[in-house]
Amino acid sequence: MKYIHLFFAGAVVFLASCGVKVPDSYVDDNHLPMIYPDYVDVTIPVNIAPLTFQLEQEAEEVVSRFSYGDVQLVCAGEKAQPDIDDWHQLLAQAQGHDITIEVFSRNGEQWTRFKPFYYHVSTDSIDSYLSYRLISPSYVTYEELTLNQRCLENYDERVMVDNMLCSTEQDGQCVNCHNYQKQNPGRMLFHARQNHGGTVVVYDGKISKINMRNDSILSAGVYPTWHPWLPLVVFSTNKTGQSFHTRNMNKIEVFDSASDIIAYDVENNEVTNLENDTTEFEVFPFWAPDGKNLYYCSAHFEFKDTVSKDVEVIQRYREVHYNIYRKSFDPETMTFGPREIVFQADSLDKSATLPRISPDGRYLVFTLGHYGCFHIWHHEADLWLLDLKTGECKPMEGINSDDTESYHSWSSNGRWMVVSSRREDGNFTRPFIAHVDGQGRASKPFALPQADPDYHRQFMKSYNIPEFMTGPVEITPQRFADVLKNEDGIPVKYVQKLKKNR
Repeated sequence: MKYIHLFFAGAVVFLASCGVKVPDSYVDDNHLPMIYPDYVDVTIPVNIAPLTFQLEQEAEEVVSRFSYGDVQLVCAGEKAQPDIDDWHQLLAQAQGHDITIEVFSRNGEQWTRFKPFYYHVSTDSIDSYLSYRLISPSYVTYEELTLNQRCLENYDERVMVDNMLCSTEQDGQCVNCHNYQKQNPGRMLFHARQNHGGTVVVYDGKISKINMRNDSILSAGVYPTWHPWLPLVVFSTNKTGQSFHTRNMNKIEVFDSASDIIAYDVENNEVTNLENDTTEFEVFPFWAPDGKNLYYCSAHFEFKDTVSKDVEVIQRYREVHYNIYRKSFDPETMTFGPREIVFQADSLDKSATLPRISPDGRYLVFTLGHYGCFHIWHHEADLWLLDLKTGECKPMEGINSDDTESYHSWSSNGRWMVVSSRREDGNFTRPFIAHVDGQGRASKPFALPQADPDYHRQFMKSYNIPEFMTGPVEITPQRFADVLKNEDGIPVKYVQKLKKNR
């Protein structure tokens, strides 16, 4: 049913209107507007950049109004793009409450107001920066990639590491696996593979290129996790391959034919094995926020020695199921305990990867798929939440979609989670952000805001490994390139045991 309304402006504060008027009369439509991105009824941080959107329905003229109480912000055009300063004033007024969004469209002489929707403005702020790797969805070339950092309070984006600064026509390179100690941009690392390979470690102003290859460990470090306060990083070391499916909707399979867990002492440049069972594929370590437990994934796999290891894993790929384990850790003695099972996914004929613990230590979120360890290529992959206090484990219904949810990370206050998702088109991985309350309940995720709401549909790159940061990395891409090109890499020393704290 439609109704005719007359609108009379009272004592309202217009933050921005630019001469734009909300129509005086209109017909009400009880359907929500079709907008992109889908920002209908999402929960947002009090310090987030404007959530711009565009109307996906035919209209000769469009006006959008954002309002809370007597404060309103009015935008004209099919793309609603609020001014940043005015937007933040509106958020400050509305924190803990809802911003009402009304979209008006005109065809001919008739204005229509669609059913209003809301932005729920949380009092919980979000870390000011997010970093990620931007890479084309190609299987054979990867050189034109960067590690980027984006300010979440506006649209400023800068390149941290530019892979092309070290690549040549003859010698390629791949930078990956950026990681931080408690979202601290002053304590970080990333890897470079192939040309000028090594691990670049930034620690309180010092930049070092480390050569982590050693005869006593399987390979150089791959997937990292910083201890919450010690100068200690745990890595998985992996022999990784890939294979392509001809009929499976999951186009590509990335797999390990061997993998272990190692620990690296940043100050002493020493490395040691933590888990190196030849019948186990250990991967994806992650420290608990108390610094006293190390979580990781492992799949039991015994080779039959009938073919090469890579071929055998490819042939038996559906048998590879990862469980989640943990090892206790004593920060005073730098010693680890035996492993214990946390979540037994193989008993469900499933595979669990990427364990991430909330900053309060209460919840473990992981990715669950049918098999394997590289779930970013698995359309069935979803996020699951394990309550470490009660033992309850369930899908994160608020976050999951009908397509891939894979890599995820917590904000420093534990109230926001960013997840790599392919929910929009099944091909490109993009970051979505969701609020998670104290009971582990997740809100509807919203896409990373952009100044142009159509940006992601025109941007043909995937966002990999989204990680929150409390501020920007100040080191320039050229400085990182100089370290990679001009230094051979400091060789690590293998030790049987890590040194005790001084």
